[in-house]
Formats: sequence, C-alpha cells, structure tokens
Amino acid sequence: MVRAGSRKRSCMPDARSTVEFRRRAVRLWLLAVAALMVVTLIVGGATRLTESGLSIVEWKPVTGILPPSSQGDWQAEFDKYKAIPQYRELNRGMGLDDFKTIYWWEWSHRALARLVGAAFLLPMLFFLWRGFIEPALRLRLWTIFAAGAALGVVGWWMVASGLTARTSVSQYRLAFHLTLACAIYAAIVWTAQRLVPREPPAAPRIRIRTSALTLVALVVVQIYFGALVAGLDAGLSYNTWPLIDGAFIPAAERLWFETPAWRNLFENTLTVQFTHRMLAYVLWIAAALHALDALRRDGAAFAGAVTLALAVTLQAAIGIFTLLYQAPLALALAHQATAIVVLTVAVIHAERLKPRTEPSRVGLKTVSAKT
Repeated sequence: MVRAGSRKRSCMPDARSTVEFRRRAVRLWLLAVAALMVVTLIVGGATRLTESGLSIVEWKPVTGILPPSSQGDWQAEFDKYKAIPQYRELNRGMGLDDFKTIYWWEWSHRALARLVGAAFLLPMLFFLWRGFIEPALRLRLWTIFAAGAALGVVGWWMVASGLTARTSVSQYRLAFHLTLACAIYAAIVWTAQRLVPREPPAAPRIRIRTSALTLVALVVVQIYFGALVAGLDAGLSYNTWPLIDGAFIPAAERLWFETPAWRNLFENTLTVQFTHRMLAYVLWIAAALHALDALRRDGAAFAGAVTLALAVTLQAAIGIFTLLYQAPLALALAHQATAIVVLTVAVIHAERLKPRTEPSRVGLKTVSAKT
C-alpha cells in the first residue's frame, strides 16, 4: 500500500507537466487561428472599402479556391460581374485589369476564410485524436467551429444581397457578418487565455469583473454600428467633429424621419453615424471609469484596465481623423485594425478577472490514469 501511494505521488508531477504541455500546444494553436482571423478581418475591411466584395458572383466553397488561370477564364468571370447592378450603375466601362484588382481582393478574403477553417478543424481533429483536448473544452471548440461554418454561409448571404437589386451589400447583413466574425474571434481568444497557467484571482472582484464584461459587450455593439456606418458609407458624410450636421446633437426631425422609427438606427445615415459617435463617447467614459475603479478597489486589475482605456482612446482618435479626412483607405483600415486591438485587450482583461481552478482536475485524472 505504501509503495502504491508513493508511486501515485511520484506520477503526479509528470501528470501535471503533461497537462501543461498539452494546454500550451492547444493554446498556441488557438492563438495562431486568432492571428489568421485578424488578417482575414483586415483584408475583409479592405475588400469592403475598395468596393471589391461583389466581384465574385458565385459561391463555390471547394472549387472556388482556384482563381482564373487563363485569359478566357478571366473574361468569363468579368462577364458574370458585368451582369450585376454594381457594374452597370457604378463601374460601367471598367477594364479587365481593373476588374482583376477588385477580384483579387475578394478572392484573397475568401481564401483566407477557408484557411482559417482548415487551420481550426484539422489541428483540432489531431488534438482530439491524441487526447490533448480536455472533455470540458470539446463542446466549446465544436461550437466555435460550427459558428465559423455558419459565418461562411452568412458571408455568401451578405454577398447575394448585392447581386440583383443593389449596387452594394445590405448593411444589415454586413454588420451581422462582421459582428459574428468578431464574436468568434473573441471566443477563440477567451478560450486560449483560459489555458494560460496562472494563479486564480485572490478575491471575487465581482464589480470589477462585471464592468470588464460590460466593456466587452460595448465594444462588440460599437463594432456592429461601425459596420453599419461602413455599409451605408456614412463615414463620407457629416465630416466634422465634435459637431455633426451643425450641432452636437442633431435635430430630432433629422434623426427620426424614417418610419417606423427603429429603421433610422439602421438606414438613416445621420442617425447611424450619430449613434456610432455617441457609443464611442460612452465606451471611452466607461473604460476610464473602469480604470479609476480598478485603481481604487483592485490594484491587480489596474494594468489591464488602463491598457484598455488607452486602447479605446487611440481607437477614438483614429476614428476622428478617419472621419475628418473622409475615410481614406489607410486610415479606415487603421481604424478597423485598432477596433480588433480594443476587442482583444477587452477580452483578455475580462478573462483574467474570471475565477478559475488550476490545473484541471479532469485533465490530471485523465493523464494519471494513462500513466
């Protein structure tokens, strides 16, 4: 009995090391997928800003990865584009070389999306086969993969909205597509952070934790309205700050002339941009108050809170310059990229405040049983 007990105790450090090694491998994989998603989001933003999203008018999830390989193939793709309203009403007379430019933007975005899917699924299957993924994590990862598959369908649903009666995609579908992508990205980053070995927070910090989670939600809502601004090209209108349409708060009859009233939040260019501005102010004030609260009540959370407040400040400043200069490509992409930075910082900060138990008892039991 003594020997068995001694053997069990001697196995525990090895079991713990094995769990930590496996978690590190899974975490690095998730971070690599998250990095690919960042690139995909930025290229997607460039695709939208260059009006390239409708250049490929068909959805071929498998064979669509192959671009045109001959002059005849290119001409066939160009002819398909000529049949949609965007070409007839906005780009009539475009040459084949110009078409290739917008085609490569959209093709790159779709190719990256496929790469993200493969980079998520194939390593996950390997890790499942090798027993690297703990039971508690499996459902979450399969849910993320399912959401990613749905994102591809939503992407085509978005593109399809601009192929028949419009010259651009629906702002509703664009905003949903981007927000879903950001939610998936946030879930991946959160999951990766849960695998970081560290001591759990010393105190519950319920108030600080709740406000940190609220900030994550506010960032996602702000991204949604930013997508509406992009979908309506609202950044090309009302290019003054801090006034908009001649006032800090525009006249009600200008903000709410659509019926029913809720449509103004999604279709009225002035209302959409005004809402995006007001949410930016709310987010900035909330982040600053959160940092002050952390300083007074929870010093351990202060560094993350300050980093988030500074990131929000930078994002707001870039947004103002983007507006004032009427959304040039470089500034608009910087604005979108910084939004991803803000979301990343917010998610990491909130996750660090969540209670945890380290290391996983389930993982230790599994490894110990195999040992």
